[in-house]
Amino acid sequence: MHIVVAGNIGAGKTTLTRMLAKHYGWEPRFEPVMVNPYLEDYYADIRRWSFCLEVYFLKQRFKDVLDIGKADHTIIQDRSIFEGVYVFVENNYRQGNLTDRDFQTYMELFQLMTRVTQMPDLMIYLRKTVPCLVAQIQKRGREYEQQMQLDYLKGLNERYEDFIYNRYKGKVLTIESDNLDFEHNPADFSGIVDKIDAELFGLFS
Repeated sequence: MHIVVAGNIGAGKTTLTRMLAKHYGWEPRFEPVMVNPYLEDYYADIRRWSFCLEVYFLKQRFKDVLDIGKADHTIIQDRSIFEGVYVFVENNYRQGNLTDRDFQTYMELFQLMTRVTQMPDLMIYLRKTVPCLVAQIQKRGREYEQQMQLDYLKGLNERYEDFIYNRYKGKVLTIESDNLDFEHNPADFSGIVDKIDAELFGLFS
């Protein structure tokens, strides 16, 4: 199976991916955030570096999708190729950070890739409001994220809502996570596991 954890910056995707991989014995796949050669430049000058950053992420996610398609075991992935396109790239385009030419080139490349990609078996959407996202981003203290504009984060949340509820055609489990601390509260994590079991295996607590 191919499982994806989706959600905005600061939603807790990486933490939940790691915890679910350990709980179920799945192989985790994480975003190449810390090794992305464009990331710090991007947050310092989003308009200048948007196309470079997004093409790098698309390349990496496409490589992951090809590898996952060949796997004989379950893989859980931190963010999918689909939200990378329909959330992050579209948000940059709408906010004027990508030109029409760059956006068209990017989308044509993505459409070619979709000919050999499949939907994940389940997408787990960590839904979080902007104030809670901001609090988490400040708490984890990544220097390059502290430069992030609030309008940029709001735009991403709007795109996520549209993507999950209007555009994505695969199976989605939404987790309302504002009041959850699944990393430190076992009951919160167990509640998420129960929901996943119900979706994947038809099991109910």
